[in-house]
Amino acid sequence: MELYQLEYFLEAARQRNFTRAAAHLHLAQAALSEQIRKLETELGAQLFNRGRRETVLTAAGETLRQHAEALLERADAAKQAVQDLIGLRGGRLTIGSIPSVSACLLPAAIAAFRKLHPLVELALFEGTSEAVAQWVESGRVEFGIVQLPTTSGSFDEQPLFTEPFVALVAKSNRVAKQKTISLAKLANEPFILYKGRARDTALTACRAAGFEPRIACESSELETIRSLVAAGLGIAILPQLATRQASAGCSVVRLQDNPVERQVALLSRSGHQVSPSAAVFRDLLRRCDLV
Repeated sequence: MELYQLEYFLEAARQRNFTRAAAHLHLAQAALSEQIRKLETELGAQLFNRGRRETVLTAAGETLRQHAEALLERADAAKQAVQDLIGLRGGRLTIGSIPSVSACLLPAAIAAFRKLHPLVELALFEGTSEAVAQWVESGRVEFGIVQLPTTSGSFDEQPLFTEPFVALVAKSNRVAKQKTISLAKLANEPFILYKGRARDTALTACRAAGFEPRIACESSELETIRSLVAAGLGIAILPQLATRQASAGCSVVRLQDNPVERQVALLSRSGHQVSPSAAVFRDLLRRCDLV
């Protein structure tokens, strides 16, 4: 059963005459009759009672009419949805991101995207780099923003930016008066760790500097870390992006020679063509002032 056959059938039902229906469809009457006959053969039922002046639906024909109208409406809706998606007049874009990027970088890109394409629904999911990579692999999100390297899966990685880590310290801390400091000189300080890949990076850097950090607290929330640092509970080694927003009671101190860095990348499924809305958002993100 083809959609065009249902269109022919509905026109014949509306016109109650095969000759008029064929004229409206720009078909020969014989061609219309042949398609109706094929439908009847496939369904195993007569669809029309054919009279000399008028052709009316049988009970089977009336049942088919109800379903045919619904099917064609759904087909038209599907075509329109695809056209809206291509033309960025609708659809849904799902993005995954690590929290430091979603909090400090994505708002500007999202605002620009909304201004250009207000009818596209945008959903943002936050998680660790590992979680975001899993969402990309499963198709939950169309693309993700993660800290490299990815641990598993087959992905297309497009580097977005590289940034240093810095020390966030309470203004009351002796270190706050310095513009730069070596990581080794922080060995006696308690540390507040930012959960996720950033935590692993900070721990590795401390160990490379010759000490095992004394951990006072761990959190996955940037605002919590800022508050704890301001309260004097410890210092935090954070990506520079995470300290872009001013934190009351805190100072940012650069680590000498940028000994700690991370690379942030866009992640998509290998061999998977992204949607037009994802391509637009990706381009907007690349043009943002990243670090």
